[in-house]
Amino acid sequence: MLIGLVVMERLAELVVARRNLAWARARGGVEHGRGHYPWIVAAHVALLVAAPAEVWLLDRPFVPALGWPMLAVVLLAQALRWWCVATLGRQWNTRVVVVPGLPLVSGGPYRWVRHPNYVAVVAEGVALPLVHTAWLTALVFTAANAVLLTIRITEEDRALASCSS
Repeated sequence: MLIGLVVMERLAELVVARRNLAWARARGGVEHGRGHYPWIVAAHVALLVAAPAEVWLLDRPFVPALGWPMLAVVLLAQALRWWCVATLGRQWNTRVVVVPGLPLVSGGPYRWVRHPNYVAVVAEGVALPLVHTAWLTALVFTAANAVLLTIRITEEDRALASCSS
């Protein structure tokens, strides 16, 4: 059931992102780093498939001492993600899209952390599988995500720097 709720949340994100992408493009927004985006999508889909598959195939138990705190982390990650979405407003997207001339957002969670949305992604990627002790999924996703986020953040920082200079 939890995975189903996360899937619905992801679909809501995609609706917001698509609307924001149209808004950005209408204002001259430029997409950067298209090459890595399909890999990010694939990793997130794999997470949502692998976690329940591992639980089912390897008969992973629900361990309350681990599961409940991890569920809390998942919920906090969702709250942080949507705080980022609300703070960035129309500038938020699942893609790296920069609208020339818009100032860099420095409010909300961006006041303290340069990429708070990715903090939410990392926290969720670890915690979601561990709600039901799918530790292999958590490990593999975290490793793949580390590589992808390194590429993504480098590309995003480069895109933001090119538009602000």
